[in-house]
Amino acid sequence: MNPCPCGYLGDPIHLCSCTPLMIQHYRSRTSGPLLDRIDIHIEVPAVKYRDLADRGESEGSDAIAERVARSRELQKARFTGTKVRCNAQMSARMIRKFCETDAAGNRMLEMVTDRLGLSARSYTRILKVARTIADLAGSEEIRDIHISEAIQYRSLDRKTG
Repeated sequence: MNPCPCGYLGDPIHLCSCTPLMIQHYRSRTSGPLLDRIDIHIEVPAVKYRDLADRGESEGSDAIAERVARSRELQKARFTGTKVRCNAQMSARMIRKFCETDAAGNRMLEMVTDRLGLSARSYTRILKVARTIADLAGSEEIRDIHISEAIQYRSLDRKTG
């Protein structure tokens, strides 16, 4: 969805013509419980041609596929003997068992949950996504950096204006 009715909120080139009230009304058309059920919501800004055409070095698809495969194997081993196949399917009990965070991560979750008024569902989505980020990084523990990245993927939970 667009960030606002005119579509330019946060655009570095075009000026947004919407008032905070218009943005709030526009976003309220999508229900909170529906957004809670989406694990990741991110803002995707317009990309300049120069960036699209850049042939510079980047991580190759093979390396990414290998990292994803390792992460999936970790999850498969983690959930052996259950019907769960991936982090997204974890129950509340499994989240408590497999999504323990370090002290800094706990403080960050507390601050963000209180400040943004996150629902319980949003909170658990953040933990599941952070578990996956940690898996992709090859980390057994969920650290504050993983929590921070997962929070960034919840852009629609943030208050407007």
